Amino acid sequence: LMASAFFGWSRSVLLNQIKAQAYERTMLEDKSNNFSIVMPAHIAEQAEEAMKSSYNLEFLGIKEPVLERELEDRLIVGSYPEVFQLTTTKEKEAYLRELIRSYLLKDVLTYSGIKHSDKLVDLLRLIAYQVGSEVSYNEISNKLGINKITVENYLDLLQKVFILFKLPSYSTNHRKEISKGVKWYYYDNGIRNAVINDFRSTSLRNDTGMLWENYFISERIKHNSYKQEEKQMYFWRNYLQREIDLIEIDNGHIHAFEIKYGKERKTKIPLAFKTAYPESVFQVINSDNYLEFIL
Repeated sequence: LMASAFFGWSRSVLLNQIKAQAYERTMLEDKSNNFSIVMPAHIAEQAEEAMKSSYNLEFLGIKEPVLERELEDRLIVGSYPEVFQLTTTKEKEAYLRELIRSYLLKDVLTYSGIKHSDKLVDLLRLIAYQVGSEVSYNEISNKLGINKITVENYLDLLQKVFILFKLPSYSTNHRKEISKGVKWYYYDNGIRNAVINDFRSTSLRNDTGMLWENYFISERIKHNSYKQEEKQMYFWRNYLQREIDLIEIDNGHIHAFEIKYGKERKTKIPLAFKTAYPESVFQVINSDNYLEFIL
């Protein structure tokens, strides 16, 4: 009840938190991070949620091989533990919408002192439609009618409260490779879809590849954090528009991931990348093999 009053939860959010044993996970489990020390209390709780409650892999709900339908659920309603305590699609959608209204955005606005929430919501929508694409701060500035520095400050804030994260571009050859690009992703697919109010199934939408890329990269980040592996993460693109979705650097070793939804798509490493980084490891990620990279 104290948490409900403090965070401004509605009755439905409170009931779902009780059903999901949020108190037991938050207060009784040992934690393996220092969020409560370095962040304000209300933001620290969100960080705990985004990084999945003490890095306990039970949040994935995977106790046996994941069926195709279960994977689609992850793409559409995300991976918040509370969502999978709910039975119907309508309940899950309502929970995510309420989570944005009474929890996520409330925390952001309280933490930052931002008075005009409409610009923040519009920014989240713009990012939702640009997942997997390079983001231009100047373009967003023009669309929102705010200056570039404010856009960058808003995005930095959304990253600090674990709603968004960014991937910078990787380059060792500034003449041939994009060196100053950046992509933004959501920590949770369900939040992304709630922001744009679109929970249609993958068979009815044209952004399935975008959802798949967001899902894998976000879960890979959580996997690395759980394993306490300090890997640097980027994307790669050259001026001829050859691209690799995800680059991981670990002690000088380069691992390249191309993320493709479906099982039969054959993809080869771009020749320019292979020539520039001959020692790199290249892996295509699809619905057959993704679990070995996030569990």
